[in-house]
Amino acid sequence: MRRWSIPALLAAALIVLVALGVVIVLALLPPPRAGPPPPAPAPAPPAPVSEQPRPGPPVLAVKIDNVPDARPPIGLAAADVLYVEPVEGGYSRILAIFGANRPPVVGPVRSARETDLEVLPQFGAPTLAYSGAAPELVPRIDAAPIEDASDSRFPAAFFRDNSRPVPHNLFLRPEKLPPGGAWPPAAQLTYGDAPSGGRPSTHQEVQYPEAAVSFDWSAAEGRWLVSMDGDPYTAVDTGRLGPPTVVIQRVRIGQSSISDTAGNVSPFAETIGSGQAQVLRGGQVFDATWSRPSAEVGTTYRTPSGEPLAFAPGQVWVVLTS
Repeated sequence: MRRWSIPALLAAALIVLVALGVVIVLALLPPPRAGPPPPAPAPAPPAPVSEQPRPGPPVLAVKIDNVPDARPPIGLAAADVLYVEPVEGGYSRILAIFGANRPPVVGPVRSARETDLEVLPQFGAPTLAYSGAAPELVPRIDAAPIEDASDSRFPAAFFRDNSRPVPHNLFLRPEKLPPGGAWPPAAQLTYGDAPSGGRPSTHQEVQYPEAAVSFDWSAAEGRWLVSMDGDPYTAVDTGRLGPPTVVIQRVRIGQSSISDTAGNVSPFAETIGSGQAQVLRGGQVFDATWSRPSAEVGTTYRTPSGEPLAFAPGQVWVVLTS
């Protein structure tokens, strides 16, 4: 049996004491603190929401007389869109569409036509201001999605200018009429840059049997100056009329079952369907196709290659012709 020396025993005892002390110290130490929790994952970004087109301002449509005795007009510069329509006798009339801007006075006002009832449903439930209609057309006006605002229904909104000959002297105060339904998104005008492919042009003219409307480009003013039957078309309140955009829209023009008191048959311009057009803007003419598949939507215009053809900002004239 091996015998331990005193120094060896003392060294062993010292090692045991040191180890025991380390154990005791470790036991007395506080437990280690837990680290901060990992950051929560960032929330997923919300899915993009496509902004839906909003309804536009209330719509007022006014039927405007356009024979020589009815000129000059008043209030037309405030309209968003003006349709030039063929009527009986080979003449033309204008259907003026007003949105947010309403002039104090508009006119002269004349009777409604069948073409109006096909043009107007795209504008929702507009107010239609007019003076009289053929008896055969009255039931269709009553059934149309419009606010009937004839001079017989709202006499306080109309007045006659006795300095002009009857019946070309009836004028309207729009503020005295119901405002009309909101301009639907499906018929709102599309503005934007011109596409490529236009041809330079300074003059365009549309002939009716007994009337003509022409447009001359003014680079200085940036608009197409309007003439009727060769004379400047000038409004009493604003001067020479001239839109930045003109559409010459080729449509089928048939003969309706309605005639005037002289026996002249009233033409009917079909604006639902598709066909050819020319769009004038920026001193250029663009060949185009037009499409309006149903009464409730507006007309769209495209280049021959299918590119959308937007309007220049400002008033738009649409001339309906065959």
